[in-house]
Amino acid sequence: MADSDEAGAISRRALEYPYATPDRSYLFLDGEARELPAAGPGLAGRTPLLSYGANAAPAALARKLASLPGQGLPVLRAELEGFDVVYSAHVSPYGAVPATLMESPGTTAPVFVLHPTPEQQALLTATEPNYDLVEVPLCLGMGDRRATRRVQAYRSKHGALELNGRPVALAAVRSRGRTLPELDERSVLELARLHLGIGDDVPSFVRHCVAAGGVAPLPPISAI
Repeated sequence: MADSDEAGAISRRALEYPYATPDRSYLFLDGEARELPAAGPGLAGRTPLLSYGANAAPAALARKLASLPGQGLPVLRAELEGFDVVYSAHVSPYGAVPATLMESPGTTAPVFVLHPTPEQQALLTATEPNYDLVEVPLCLGMGDRRATRRVQAYRSKHGALELNGRPVALAAVRSRGRTLPELDERSVLELARLHLGIGDDVPSFVRHCVAAGGVAPLPPISAI
């Protein structure tokens, strides 16, 4: 039973990517999404960090920041113009095909802007072996205000996963003006499984990837 429970947990973690996020800005504290202070979040000494995937989800932050109890993390909802959120060309160490950013004129992606302390950012960066931390000027909308801001972001070292020669957007991320094809996590894992010829089904493919520490890079995929 224990082995079965563990296998189920591994599959769920991969298949539930990019995980549930609140529909508002929030303060992450001790594993929970809480209301921001009425006076506004204190951002002094914190560097803005764009999140377009798991890093804005309380469940993911609870795993990544567990060793820093009592440290709040302001997580501010925003919109990113001119980009979409697509699958990266790799399988993560926990078995998901995760996200990266792709330029997409006319598209607006829902994102969050984290404001970590240096200690929090160090922990977040340690969980991103397949990403480079870069600083880029991005057009972000926060409330009614839109401006180009310099923010940090994790971008995949492996680029975007291609399906029939085109990047594939995350169906779970509801971008406006999307022009790319989209798939959910289970579908993209199944395509990767069939293309690589590993495992009898998605759960067994995920377990193989976890045992291998991930797969990087994933080759371009042709529809089967």
